[in-house]
Amino acid sequence: MWRVLKLETLVWAHMYEDTVTYAPRNTASLPVARMIAPKIEPEIVFKMRGPLAAGLEPAGVLDAVEWLALGFEIIDCAYADWKFQPADFVAAYGLHAALIVGEPRSVDASTISQLVDQLPTFKVRLSKDEQMVAEGSGRNSLRSPALCLAELASAIARQPGAEPLAAGDLVSSGTLTESMPISAGETWSAALDGLDLPVLSLHLNT
Repeated sequence: MWRVLKLETLVWAHMYEDTVTYAPRNTASLPVARMIAPKIEPEIVFKMRGPLAAGLEPAGVLDAVEWLALGFEIIDCAYADWKFQPADFVAAYGLHAALIVGEPRSVDASTISQLVDQLPTFKVRLSKDEQMVAEGSGRNSLRSPALCLAELASAIARQPGAEPLAAGDLVSSGTLTESMPISAGETWSAALDGLDLPVLSLHLNT
């Protein structure tokens, strides 16, 4: 997105409690009938343990993380053919429509080194109605979701008046595959290889 829009850093927007759903047993459902042109993105979601300073390497970033999880961000666009400018992105609240959060995995000092190695290299398979439609990896999120989180902290630090990341914040770190169009009646799932997070499944309804 950053390169497509010819910006100097990544783009971000706030989420709200009523758009976030936690998936018990890694299965959830979501109504999409009122959405205009929704798409699905598998992403790594982080919950912050504490503040995150700018300019940290992945190990330092993960030291500020309480847990991570596999998630689906649902994005939606009111602009024809998904063509928009940076100001449009801001006006559309970052295109965010919903976030589905799977079972979390705790992050502590004993797991950080392993996660630093796994986050750039794990693979993801995105399926619709049990048929694989896209593949990706952690590298698609700025070479690692941890590096994406670090870039967000740095970008916020450069913006006057912006609140820094803090304990309790939930951050979805960018899509791991191409964004895929969705519609009611479909069931989507994401499975990872190389990162110990369970399969996440989402049924779309009206």
